[in-house]
Amino acid sequence: MTTLVLAGSRGAADPVAMLAGVSHKAFAPVAGVPMLVRVVRALVAAPAVGPIHIAIERPELVRDHPELGLLLAGGRIALLPAAGSPSLTVCAALDSLGTPLFVTTADHALLQPEWVEHFLAHLPDDADVCVGLARDHVVQAAVAETQRTYLRFADGAFSGCNLFAFRTAAAMGVARTWRQVEAQRKNPLRMIRLLGPLSVLRFLLGRLTLSMALARLGRITGARPAVVEMPFGLAAVDVDKAADMELVERLLS
Repeated sequence: MTTLVLAGSRGAADPVAMLAGVSHKAFAPVAGVPMLVRVVRALVAAPAVGPIHIAIERPELVRDHPELGLLLAGGRIALLPAAGSPSLTVCAALDSLGTPLFVTTADHALLQPEWVEHFLAHLPDDADVCVGLARDHVVQAAVAETQRTYLRFADGAFSGCNLFAFRTAAAMGVARTWRQVEAQRKNPLRMIRLLGPLSVLRFLLGRLTLSMALARLGRITGARPAVVEMPFGLAAVDVDKAADMELVERLLS
């Protein structure tokens, strides 16, 4: 599947970039290797992954890196300009690359080929867009010390795994809705508000199931959303702050 890696800058105040002394979090080294390089290595090793496109504002960072530069020269990876936010970048990529499109992020430093293969092999045939989620107990069993943001539904609590599949043109409606939730991704209640007052009430009463939320999202966006449950707890661990970097460094060492 054609693949997009979101590697754009989060701005001068990004805590991980500041800690590492780099312009882009994607190039923050973890256990001596830039996170983007770790992600690309995992994608190259996954048989289901086709052309890999890296979205970044400064293409020279990729061209000038010894390993990435060779992959770029050999045609295994390609470059796309990053837009002002992840959702805008995905919308632009859908316009230029079409569907199906597999999307992940450059800060997914622990990404493994088997996680990618599992996700892509379990995409429901009748879904327009899919997201990888891991249940809280799966995440805690794998790494008890991590602090994740969970969406708590009546049938379980889930954390995102930075794995997305935009399978059909209808998925563009979800990408556009993503713009609205982007600023609220760490506030589950504000995200649920987009589903309407009844969904909020059910959420607050602990009666909103994941399937109810997906059905409502489908009515709003005109797309058929689905979830691929990931059995890998570490798939929910990305690097958003200094504590995440310390945790990932420890896990890799």
